[in-house]
Amino acid sequence: MNLASHVVNSARAHPDRAALRLGDDIVMYRMLDQRTARLAALLRDRGVRPGDRVGLMLTDTPEFAVAYFGVLRAGGVVVPMNFLLKSREVAYHLRDSGARLLFAWHAFADEARAGARQAGAEVVIVDVGGFDELPTSAQSDDDVVDRHGDDTAVVLYTSGTTGEPKGAELTHANLTSNCDIVAGELLQLTPDDVIYGGLPLYHAFGQTCTLNATITSGACLTMLPRFDAGKTLAMLADHGVTVFAAVPTIFSRLLRQPGYDAYDVSRLRLSLSGGSAMPVQVLRDFQDAFHCPVLEGYGLSETSPVASFNTLQAGPRPGSVGPPIRGVEMRVVDDHGKDVPQGEVGEIAIRGHNVMKGYWHRPGETAAAIRDGWFHTGDLGRVDQDGFFWIVGRSKDMIIRGGNNVYPREVEAVLYEHPAVAEAAVVGLPDPDLGEEVGAAVVLKPGAQATADELRAYVKDRVAAYMYPRKVWITEAMPKGPTGKILKRDIVPPAESGRQ
Repeated sequence: MNLASHVVNSARAHPDRAALRLGDDIVMYRMLDQRTARLAALLRDRGVRPGDRVGLMLTDTPEFAVAYFGVLRAGGVVVPMNFLLKSREVAYHLRDSGARLLFAWHAFADEARAGARQAGAEVVIVDVGGFDELPTSAQSDDDVVDRHGDDTAVVLYTSGTTGEPKGAELTHANLTSNCDIVAGELLQLTPDDVIYGGLPLYHAFGQTCTLNATITSGACLTMLPRFDAGKTLAMLADHGVTVFAAVPTIFSRLLRQPGYDAYDVSRLRLSLSGGSAMPVQVLRDFQDAFHCPVLEGYGLSETSPVASFNTLQAGPRPGSVGPPIRGVEMRVVDDHGKDVPQGEVGEIAIRGHNVMKGYWHRPGETAAAIRDGWFHTGDLGRVDQDGFFWIVGRSKDMIIRGGNNVYPREVEAVLYEHPAVAEAAVVGLPDPDLGEEVGAAVVLKPGAQATADELRAYVKDRVAAYMYPRKVWITEAMPKGPTGKILKRDIVPPAESGRQ
C-alpha cells in the first residue's frame, strides 16, 4: 500500500486530463506522474530511505502536490508545515519530527533556512515550476515503494492551542481509507469534477478532502494560494468549479462580497464545510444564494480528518455534522468514559480506521488520548435519535456561569440570525461573583448598523436567562488562524465592553 499509488492509477486511466490548475497553468496527470517519479528518484539518490521524514513548507501550488506524492512515492514520511512559521517554529517541527530535509517556498526562504540551520537540517528552496536546487543525475523510474498499511505516511502537527504542537501519525491506511470514502461515497467525485483548492494543503482538511480526493478520482484541483473573495468567485465561474470546500468564515466572506450574484456558478453542485462549526444562518444563506447544498462534516487532524458527514442522499441537516462515516463509530461520553443519555451533552469519542497511529514519540499523550481503543477528542456534542451528531464546542471553551454550562456555539447561532451580524464569537470572561460571564465579539456586515445593547437584547429574547451575553462589543475584525478559523484565545474585550 502507498497513498502515492493514486497518482499512478489516475495517470494510467486519464493521462491527458487536467490534474492540477493554477491560473492558466495546467498539470496533466501524465505530467504529475512523471514529476513525482523524478522527485522520488532524486530523493532516493539523495539518501532518503523508507520511513525518513521530509518537511514541506510550501504554498498551495502544483509544487506542493509534486513534493507530497514524490516523498510518499520514495517511501518517505511527509511533514507538512505552515509556510508562515518563523525560524524558531521551523526548528521545533524539524527537531521533533527528525526531518533532515525541508522543501521550502522561495518567498519564505530566510525563515526556513534559519530554522533548518538550528535543527541541523538541509533546505531545498522551491520556486515556481520546480526543485532547481536538487541534482539532476538520478534517473526517473516508475517505482512506488511498497509500504504497509500501518506505516506512517504523514506526521501532521496539531495547532498547539493547549501546549507544544504534537505530531499526529497518520498511516497510509488511515489516509487511503478516508480519502476513498470522501471521494467515492460522500462527494461522489468523477473525472469531470473540478474542485476548488483554496484550503491550505498543510492542513488535514485540504489534504484529504481536496488534494487526495481529487487525485484518487481523476478530477481536477484548481488552486488558489491565497484567499481573495473576488478571485474565488471568478474562479468558480471561469474554471467551472463543481465542488467548493471551505471553512465557515470563507462562506461568510463570499456572501459579503459585493456583486457575488453576478457570477455564473451554475456548475457548482456541492459545497462542503469543515474546520469549525458552521453557523446555521450562514449555511442557509449560502444555499439560497448559490443554489447548491452545503454539507457539514466533522473531524480532527488525529482522525485523518473526516469522522462524520452529512450525505448527498439524506441532504443537509443544518447544525448537524451528520452520522459517522462508514467504518467509524462515535459516542458521547461523560468524564468516566460512560455513554451519556441520548440528547445530552458529553465528550465525543471516536473509533475506526481513520484514527491516528498515535502522537509522534509521545507515548504518554497517546495513551491519554486513546483509551480502550477510543480517541477522546475534547469536543463536546450530542447525538439525536437518528444517529446524527451535533457539536456544541470544545470542552475548554465551555463557559460555566454561576454553575450553569453555557455552550458558545448555541449563543453564536442566535447572533448569526441577526441581519446585521457577519461574524460572532462567544467567550468566557472572568467574573468575581459568577466565576465566568458570557461575552460576545461581533463583526457587522458592510453598511449594517447595530448597537451592542440591541444585539444583547436580541439574544436575551431567544435563549435562557443565564446564556445571553452580558458583555457585547463590536469589532472590525476577528483574529483568525491560517485556515480562516476564528482564534478565540486571541480575543481581548475592551475595558468598557458592556457600553460599546
